[in-house]
Amino acid sequence: MKSAKTTPKWLLFSAPIALLTLFGGGGMAWWHGITAPPSNDPNAKSISIQIKPGSTVQAIGQELEAKGVIKSQLAWKLWTSWQAKQGKGSPQKGSYEVAPNQPLSAVAAQILEGKVILSGFTIREGWNIKQMGEYFEKQNLFKAADFVAATKEIPKDKFPWLPDGLPHLEGFLFPETYKVPSEAITPKGVVTQMLEQFEQVALPEHQKATVTNKLSLLEWVSLSSIVEKEAVIAIERPKIAGVFTTRLAKKMRLESDPTVEYGLGIKQTADRPLTFAEVKRPNPYNTYMNAGIPPGPIASPGIGSLKAVLNPDSTDLLFFVAKYDGTHIFSKTLSEHVAATQAIRQQRQSSAK
Repeated sequence: MKSAKTTPKWLLFSAPIALLTLFGGGGMAWWHGITAPPSNDPNAKSISIQIKPGSTVQAIGQELEAKGVIKSQLAWKLWTSWQAKQGKGSPQKGSYEVAPNQPLSAVAAQILEGKVILSGFTIREGWNIKQMGEYFEKQNLFKAADFVAATKEIPKDKFPWLPDGLPHLEGFLFPETYKVPSEAITPKGVVTQMLEQFEQVALPEHQKATVTNKLSLLEWVSLSSIVEKEAVIAIERPKIAGVFTTRLAKKMRLESDPTVEYGLGIKQTADRPLTFAEVKRPNPYNTYMNAGIPPGPIASPGIGSLKAVLNPDSTDLLFFVAKYDGTHIFSKTLSEHVAATQAIRQQRQSSAK
């Protein structure tokens, strides 16, 4: 004999249509009542639920009923069974915000379609790994040290285009505002998101330019990262890229301050510029001491700087100096550059008086 609690097979097979068909108006009234929102309050607060991998339909229904999101786990079971037979899928894992002022069908649709809670984070152009880690920690997402550790794991299996021999993922963590499922906000999770974005947005630019571009992927990202750190306004990016491209062609050192700062782990300001001793201190990234492009990126370049390096201005300019208003003075000769530097320094000293 069947237990009184056992749901008839015919009901599961065709519910809730069977209820409406066999019981007519009474069945329809029952179904509307049992699937109606538990709350009529339009301002009812949403309730968080976490659906873990392997959670059964029954267990999910029990939790939804216990938290007051639906009126009946039986109705939940009937409806989701019917949706599954209609090819609407099954409950998706993840974190959800569901409201008790929604009908059961709306709650089910949200969970069956995987409309999980999305969390946001923003990585700014020109940030390096250290700055990203500090940002994540300030946002109380996870420890900076855990993020830095995650960037030292090079997932060549998933991203085979990553250059060989990378010590870390500096430069390849694409700067963007991200909206991802809350459960993906982990050190490894955000690293994966940023690499996927680089793969989708940046990598194709290099691949389609390989015929005319002689820079390897690592060289391209490395030089673009220097342009990113030097340029403040977008209009100057191709010009700065042109200066560096011309210097490389003439076998001149790049002589970029941000490379010295990165190598030494310091940051200069208008009131505290780099010292001569710092500029002369050897390190692999010091482009005053070393010829060519540094061994790796010094930050994450945005798409503007990446494109600028692929399409630099054709120029005979060889020098530029910051005016501390976001723009630069560009020069063709060293004497012009020295004069421009002195003029900016004198102007700053005068304004400080």
